[in-house]
Formats: sequence, C-alpha cells, structure tokens
Amino acid sequence: MASRSTIIVFAFLAGAAIFALAPGLSTTVQRAVGIWTETKAKASSKAATAEPVSGSLPMSEEQIKLAQIELANVGPATIAKRLAVPGTIIPSADLIAHVSVKLSGTVAELRKNIGDDVAKDEVIAVLESREVADAKSEYLAARLTDDLAQDLANRDKKLWDGRAIPEQQFLRSRNAAAQSGMKVNIARQKLMALGLAEDEIAALPETSEARLRRQDVRAPITGRVVERKVELGTAVGRDNLETELFVIVDLSRVWVDLSVASSDLPLIKEGQSVKISARGLSESITGKIIFVSPLVDKDTRTARVVAEIQNADRTWRPGSFVTAAIALNERNVPVVAPATAIQKVEGRPVVFVRTKDGFEKRDVVLGQKEDQALEIVSGLTSGETIAATNTFSLKAELSKPKDED
Repeated sequence: MASRSTIIVFAFLAGAAIFALAPGLSTTVQRAVGIWTETKAKASSKAATAEPVSGSLPMSEEQIKLAQIELANVGPATIAKRLAVPGTIIPSADLIAHVSVKLSGTVAELRKNIGDDVAKDEVIAVLESREVADAKSEYLAARLTDDLAQDLANRDKKLWDGRAIPEQQFLRSRNAAAQSGMKVNIARQKLMALGLAEDEIAALPETSEARLRRQDVRAPITGRVVERKVELGTAVGRDNLETELFVIVDLSRVWVDLSVASSDLPLIKEGQSVKISARGLSESITGKIIFVSPLVDKDTRTARVVAEIQNADRTWRPGSFVTAAIALNERNVPVVAPATAIQKVEGRPVVFVRTKDGFEKRDVVLGQKEDQALEIVSGLTSGETIAATNTFSLKAELSKPKDED
C-alpha cells in the first residue's frame, strides 16, 4: 500500500513538471502546481507599472552640434495675410539715362564700354566737332570784346563824373558795354545748349587751341553701361545720324511689374508692403507698392501694379520672373516660431524648448501661418530658446522605448 502511494506522488510531480515546461499551457495550471516562475512575475509586474514617456531629452552642447540642431529665440513679429501674384523685375524709370549728343561731330574717344560702372559727371566719351569749336570761339571773342567795352565804359564814367568828356560819349560807351555783355551771355547759353557745363565754360580762356574742337560727354547719373551704340570715328548728330551714345541704368533700386486680377484690385492700395521671392534665390525682399493703375486690360482683365525694392547688391536682375506676396492685412503677434521647429507627437503640435540639461517637449497651440513662420498662440513665451532645425531627430529620440532593467 505504501509503495502504491509513493508511485502516485511521483506521477503527480512528473505531470506538474510537464505542465510547467510545456509552452502555451495555462498560467492558472502552473499556479495550481506551484511553479509560477519568478522571472515571469517580475516581467508582469514591470508591464503593469510601466511609466509614461518623459518629455525631457538630456543632451549636451556637443551632442546638439553633432545632431546639427540650430537654436532660435522666439519673439514678436508681424504676420500678414497675403495675395500672391506673378511679376517681372524691370529697371526703375527714374534711374535710366540715355546719353545723347546735341551737336554734329565724330567720336574721338570711348572711355567706357558695355558693363562698366560709371559715376555721375564722369567723362565717358570725347567728341570732335567744328560746331562746338565755332561756338567756343564765338564765346571767347565775345568775352574779349566785352572786357574792352566794360573798361571803356568805366573810364568814360570817371571822365564824365569829372566833366572831362561830353555826356553823349559816356552814353555811347555805356550802351556798347551793355550790348557786349548781352552777346557774352548769348554765347554762354549756346555752349550750355551744346552740353558744356558752367565750370567747362569758365575754364575756356585757359584751354589750349587743340581742345577747342573737342567736347567731353559726361554721365548724367551713377550706374552701369548697359548699351553702347557707337564706335570710334562714328559720325553723330543731326541729319539722320545717330544721336544716342550710351544707355546707363542705376540698379540700386528696381521696380517689380505686377499683374493683379480686377477682382482683387479693391484690396490693393499704394503703400502696401509686398514680399518678393524668386525660384533659385533662397532669400526674399520686402518692398512697397508705388503705383496702382486705374485701367484694366480688356483682354486679360488685369491691372498693372508697380512695387519698388532696394537692390544695392544687384541680386534682382531686370527681366527675371518673380512671385510677389502683397500684404492685405498685417498684425503684430507676441510669439512667432519657424515652421521647421514644429513637430506632431500623438497628433498634437509640439516644440522642443532648450533647457540647461537638453530639451523639453512643450505642447503649443498654433495660429496663423506666413511662409515659414507660425504664430504660437499659447505654450511659449517671448524670449525662450527652441530647436529650430532637425527637430525630427528629437521627436524620434522621444518616441524610443525606455531600456528595460
């Protein structure tokens, strides 16, 4: 009887061992036989007490640099609703000069070529002309005659004051002096009409005879030569000859010629700001509308609108196609962040705020967007520093599961 009981006990223990080692068996059975393993108990306990993912990401300065994460300070900015229209860069009509001659002659020197920069009043060409030689000679002769007439008039006045000569002689000399003075003024005006400046006319008495037939052509504005229409020795002037020598354009300011649909014209006003961008250029520039045409094209149903932008570095070339974003209504907002700083975690927009130990995930509420800038309604305060680029790597790091103990 005792041996039979021993056999039953051994059989029971063997069966329990089979249940414990066989995969997929019920844990209830395992508990029944008292072989619930300590390892599985620990795993179950850890799963039951798993902590939520933390919003803190410890990172050193070196790690931030290696991750190529750029930082940006958020703050106030202007956000605007804009109307996008196509446009073309053209030279400002106020900054184009056509250099023409006012006399007949030939081109003796060409001191500037196409593409050269010129300064205002710089000599860019020299002409030889019999017409200008005659006008200069006439002026010099009139000036000499006037000097003599003035001296005689002054002498006769002194004699008349001393009653040394009759009054009729004094009157004749005074009249001759007035006429000679008038002839000098006429000769001076003729030289000015031919293109000579006041300082050039004043220097004529000291000018050599060889220079009398030559006239300097000066640049009327500072700019760049975009056209040269003559060659050395070309006859220029009247009688169906070429009169234009150069075209100079100052590109420090340019216009943007826009086409705006008639339905949008009520929203456009002179003085509105406009942001200009172009394909192939990473930067945009802001200008102002200076002209809104009152006329609408009957075929295209669009009106001409002109904006002006600064172009000191000559980035914006005439003839280039651009896109203009006209600000329809602008408002100042307290906090604006770059769009690249925004990520979505569990369907909610977040940013990563710089802390002394790294970054902290911060839920934000977004407002109006303009280009690559977003209004932050809540969640950030002005002056805080956030991750502006490569924020996806921070999101990926935040989503990683924690290492098990």
